[in-house]
Amino acid sequence: MEDQLILVDEQDREKGSCGKMEAHEKGLLHRAFSIFVFRRALLDNPDGTRTFHTQLLIQQRAEGKYHSAGLWANSCCSHPRTGETLEEATARRLPQETGYSVEDLEPGDEGPLEEKGAFIYTAEFDNGLTEHEFDHVFVGWLKNDRLDKMPLPDPEEASEMKFVDVEEIMTDVLRNPGRYAAWFMPALLIATDGEEYGSLNREASERMIY
Repeated sequence: MEDQLILVDEQDREKGSCGKMEAHEKGLLHRAFSIFVFRRALLDNPDGTRTFHTQLLIQQRAEGKYHSAGLWANSCCSHPRTGETLEEATARRLPQETGYSVEDLEPGDEGPLEEKGAFIYTAEFDNGLTEHEFDHVFVGWLKNDRLDKMPLPDPEEASEMKFVDVEEIMTDVLRNPGRYAAWFMPALLIATDGEEYGSLNREASERMIY
């Protein structure tokens, strides 16, 4: 049975529901979420030293996806179903898409997934579909004793998953935006908001088109 998505207004107030394909055929604004899973990994450097690197789990969307096939995106991205909270939806979807569960993440002050912000975007695709989403951005960190656990992507969702250094991925998004899904850059800016990536965030913000 087709998922029923939650239609919202620009303040994220619910307006009703409709089928997933209808929402994308008509470009109806609906609730969505993007999850960013990070880890801190101790890695070898070219000079022989070892330092901690902050890495992000990214996925390459499967070739069979209804849009943005083959593009890179964040760890997990989906929609809550009608009658489902964001907390319920993220906990359900994360293991389905990545093989990680919320139990693999650090608890944090706000739980294993912290909402960092939200944004609205519209993207039209060559196949006639349109994404028009109120996208909630969540961040989670792998527990120290799960750092060696590798993701197990659902092949219907992602053809590949890998951890990449955050600075590397932010730089590549600026240089090669066509490699990434439409929502990735604005969601990444929200997920990485802070002084550590301030200059990259500012440069990306100046180039961003909603």
